[in-house]
Amino acid sequence: MTTRSNIAFIFDMDGTLIDNMRFHTAAWRVMIEENGLPFDEHKFLVATAGQTNREIIPTVFGEISDERLAELARRKEDLYRDVYLPHRRPLDGLIEFLESARSLDIKLGVATAASNRNMEFILDGIDLRKYFDAVTTSDDVKRGKPDPEIFLLSAERLDSVPERSMVFEDAFGGFEAAKRAGMTAIGLTTVNSAEDILATGNAAEAHSDFTTLKAAELVERYIAGAGSKARVSG
Repeated sequence: MTTRSNIAFIFDMDGTLIDNMRFHTAAWRVMIEENGLPFDEHKFLVATAGQTNREIIPTVFGEISDERLAELARRKEDLYRDVYLPHRRPLDGLIEFLESARSLDIKLGVATAASNRNMEFILDGIDLRKYFDAVTTSDDVKRGKPDPEIFLLSAERLDSVPERSMVFEDAFGGFEAAKRAGMTAIGLTTVNSAEDILATGNAAEAHSDFTTLKAAELVERYIAGAGSKARVSG
């Protein structure tokens, strides 16, 4: 019988707990174009999802001072919070899924490339923080996804190990980070299609939201030793 006291579910935030990536993209577009640079939405979103602002901004603006980087990051995040505020809500089925996992004594963590301020905007703004035992943000790590650092640190904070940790993600970089961390990844299709997610080979399943996911079944399927073929739902 598998005990669940040191099993961890680790959640990305943007695009996973909430469906907000298009609002981030809209903010990036405004900030980049107001600085006179071109913007390709799809290429940008796929290339940068899961990365931190300090990784993204130099790829767009080149070599700039730390002060200028911080200024651009603040501008982008102010734009994002303004545009997303009226739409702020959990992904369908999320609350029920979190409550079910907690009832099974599964440890829950957030591992997000977002800043502390954006994390608070979501976790406190829609009363999600109470569900999580640990929150890890870009301020806690040196490297963003696809580096596995943030997932490994999150598992450590949850007193778990990679083989007993499961990641919930929406981004290709996040799936790669989970695989490099030795963790099973479950994909959410808020940005990428289920087919594209499963084609990476880095996610075990892909779902449109949390309504079809069952915490106990995921534990038995992937952590209790029972492997499974990739599955699509929703």
